[in-house]
Amino acid sequence: MQARAKARYVRQSPRKIRLVIDLIRGKDVNEAYAILRFAQKKAAEVVEKTLRSAVANALVAADEQGERLDTDELYVKTACVDEGPTLKRWRARAMGRASPIHKRTSHVTVVVDRKE
Repeated sequence: MQARAKARYVRQSPRKIRLVIDLIRGKDVNEAYAILRFAQKKAAEVVEKTLRSAVANALVAADEQGERLDTDELYVKTACVDEGPTLKRWRARAMGRASPIHKRTSHVTVVVDRKE
């Protein structure tokens, strides 16, 4: 019983979100919730929301198939962060020059599955 959730166009760089994603990959769902709850990173909030969505999707899919699914049976099968579109801005600098500012975005994907 696989279920996935995506958070797209998250306004944070993929490099910063990967630090948090690496903490929960392969863990039980309840353990991942605990890790994200106490991770002192802004990205933990987005990843936790995506994880909760994936678990809810798994429960709905199991209900549609007439199965009973307990959240204790789920684990984070895969979790990845892909780069989204970059917002390109500029900042005025000395002597009339401009320097670029790249505001990066991310796409977070979390897949949960039932333990064998």
